[in-house]
Amino acid sequence: MKTLLAFRPVLWFLFLFNLVVAAVAPVVVDGAQGVLTAVGMGVVSLGAGISLLRR
Repeated sequence: MKTLLAFRPVLWFLFLFNLVVAAVAPVVVDGAQGVLTAVGMGVVSLGAGISLLRR
């Protein structure tokens, strides 16, 4: 898994996909589940973005 996460295209996919899901989740899913989904996906997207900046 560590070698897979070292590839820049994988990091870009994780960053963009999770960012889009985090933005759309509160609109599509109602209530606390939508908010928690957005927060969780936002954290993953932020982690992938930080990994992209470090390299």
